[in-house]
Amino acid sequence: MATSDISNALHVESPCVRKCTLDSDDICVGCYRSIDEICAWGGADNDQRRAILLQASARRESNSRSA
Repeated sequence: MATSDISNALHVESPCVRKCTLDSDDICVGCYRSIDEICAWGGADNDQRRAILLQASARRESNSRSA
């Protein structure tokens, strides 16, 4: 099995850190996912989850720069 096949087969874990509070833009202050991304997580495949994680990471980075 190729490395990419293995990484695609691995389960992508939730970034939830149990600080589930939404800001005024409906973004979780703990994991930086939007409410729509949180709701979609359970039905998302690994590629979709990785895309959500990238968006959340970009939000976290943007938030840390503006703080």
